[in-house]
Amino acid sequence: MNEVRIQTQDFDLSREMAQLRAGNAKVGAIVNFVGTVRDLNEGASVAEMELEHYPGMTEQSIQAIIDQAKQRWPIYGALVIHRVGPLEPMDQIVLVAVTSPHRGEAFSACEFIIDYLKTEAPFWKKEQTPEGARWVDARTSDDDALKKWS
Repeated sequence: MNEVRIQTQDFDLSREMAQLRAGNAKVGAIVNFVGTVRDLNEGASVAEMELEHYPGMTEQSIQAIIDQAKQRWPIYGALVIHRVGPLEPMDQIVLVAVTSPHRGEAFSACEFIIDYLKTEAPFWKKEQTPEGARWVDARTSDDDALKKWS
């Protein structure tokens, strides 16, 4: 099973993990990453973050990342849920989950997907700080993380 969902509502990690592995007795590992909203970014307090995306293109971009991961590692399934709209500190933003026969492949595939998602998927972030609203630029550390996959 491969699934990409862009949504405003929160997700239930336990339910999503159970559905991802449901009925596949070959699954030996499930690895997931959950990203959350921090209350501090680049030295400024963050009261809210708003995420925007390019409908249709965003899902295709993320599916292409999953397809690349499936070419590199023997994974059975992958799930990416990314929230959009206004989010507050401690809210869940993104879930990346992968099933595979073994943990090594699952960890690598999950890390690969989130590294590429952070830089390649068309999302835009705007933070509300005490100084006003600001758009969040891409981080060089995210670009650096991609280099290990080349």
